[in-house]
Amino acid sequence: MTERRYATDQYARHLDARIVDVDPDDGRVLLDRTVFYPGGGGQPPDTGALVLGEDRLEVVRVAEDARGVWHWLDGGLPAVGTTVRGEVDWDRRYRLMRTHTAMHALCGVVWERFASPVTGGNMEPGVGRLDFELPDWDPEDKAPLEAELNAQLAAARPVEIAFLPREEADRDPSLIRTKVSLLPAALTEVRVVDIVGLDRQADGGTHVASTAEVGVVRIAKVESKGRGFRRIRLALS
Repeated sequence: MTERRYATDQYARHLDARIVDVDPDDGRVLLDRTVFYPGGGGQPPDTGALVLGEDRLEVVRVAEDARGVWHWLDGGLPAVGTTVRGEVDWDRRYRLMRTHTAMHALCGVVWERFASPVTGGNMEPGVGRLDFELPDWDPEDKAPLEAELNAQLAAARPVEIAFLPREEADRDPSLIRTKVSLLPAALTEVRVVDIVGLDRQADGGTHVASTAEVGVVRIAKVESKGRGFRRIRLALS
C-alpha cells in the first residue's frame, strides 16, 4: 500500500518516493509513498510532476486502487526501483484546500440552521457546489447564510485531522453529513476532519489548518434542483 502523506501532512509539497510497479500499457507508475491526492469526495485529484534528475515528468492523472496510488505520466516511464521526487502543483492544491474547507464550513452553517444533510457536491479550485434537502428555503435566506459563513471563517477555527477505528466511527452517526453514507464497506479506519466547534465529519480530502486561511467567500448562486432541494454554489474571493 502507498503511504499517503497528503492524509497526515496536507502542506507537504514534495516527497522522495520509489517506483514499485509500472504499467506501460496504461502509462502509469505506482509509488511507495506520495503527496498526490488521488481524488474523492468531490475533490479532484492533484496534478504536478515526478522529477528524476534533469527530467520532469508531468503527472496528468492520479487514482487509487487496492494496491495504492497510481500516477499517470506524460512521457517515458521510469523503471521499477527508481527514486523520484514527487512535486504537487501547490498553487492549485492550496486553492482546493481552501475551497474544501469553505464547503465543510458551509455544511456546518446549513446544518446548524436547517439540520439538512448534503445530497451531493463537487469542487474545482476556487469554486464549489453543495446540494441540500431544504424544503423550507426562502430566497431571503441567502444573504444571512453568506454572512454567517464568513463570520465562521473569520473566527479562525482550527481544522484538525483524526483517525478513528471503523467500529468507533460507525457508533457516531454525526460523522456522516451526507444523505447516504459513502464510506466503503472495506474501510477499517476513518479519517475525520473537524472544524472545531462548527463541523466534524468523515472525509479523505485536503484542508487548510485554520478557517482564516480560506478568506472571504461568496454564495454565488442558489438553484432549485427539484421539490425541496437546493444547490448552493460558493466561490472564493
